[in-house]
Amino acid sequence: MIALLVGQAVAIRADSVVILAGGVGYRVYTGPGTLASFLVGDTVTLHIHHLVREDQQALYGFRTEEELAFFELLTTVSGVGPKVGLAILASRPVADLQLAIVGGDEPILTAVSGVGKKLAARIILELREKVAAGATALGGGGGTGAAEGEVTGALQALGYSLGEAREAARLAVADPATGPGLEERVKAALRTLRRE
Repeated sequence: MIALLVGQAVAIRADSVVILAGGVGYRVYTGPGTLASFLVGDTVTLHIHHLVREDQQALYGFRTEEELAFFELLTTVSGVGPKVGLAILASRPVADLQLAIVGGDEPILTAVSGVGKKLAARIILELREKVAAGATALGGGGGTGAAEGEVTGALQALGYSLGEAREAARLAVADPATGPGLEERVKAALRTLRRE
């Protein structure tokens, strides 16, 4: 499986870039924001989701591991294929999308072409469950440490690195303005990450 491509952009199309690496040209689908940042001849680095199906193979590229992890999380939801996943990612920064999902903000998702009310509700429902599962797995007993562990787990389930998640969780739990529930703490941590 291809996980990372570093090479020269030799062609830029409406929905993809052709990257020449090791004498082979790889067509990588990516969002318009990423494509706009490339010029033919640039050396580019993309984190890759390598889709393999019985009837096709395709590469989807992302500038950061965070974007890749969030794309892979989105595409676990029934009805969210790679094209819809890319469209969702192209609509807003990852932290904004995560905050919308945790906060149940359907209008942010339904603003994306290909996402109706039913699909937006399914995304929110299924990804909230995954966040809760991640928090339960990493949480422990009571107290501040357990609260930070729950928030850290939730953020990792959303694709953040352990270091980013721990620091944002520490700040969110320590903030007296943050509510006591997991959802409030995760929202506060996401706001912190979005400001960075």
